[in-house]
Amino acid sequence: MTENVRELDARYLEPPEPMMRTLAALGALGPNDRLRLLLHREPFPLYATLGERGYTYRTAQLPDGSYEILIWR
Repeated sequence: MTENVRELDARYLEPPEPMMRTLAALGALGPNDRLRLLLHREPFPLYATLGERGYTYRTAQLPDGSYEILIWR
């Protein structure tokens, strides 16, 4: 089983652009793929949407203060 990690850098985009791009990227993921999302603030509204759509995620704050959210099904 091969895992592919795709990256989406949505730091400093204006809402709702990060959410729209994230949902589009998730729709393009294969069954073993993950999305590494980079944002400049923690995306609390995204978490509920991910849960409703059956995704799991892990969030980490990076040294520069931005956030990395790793998302998979």
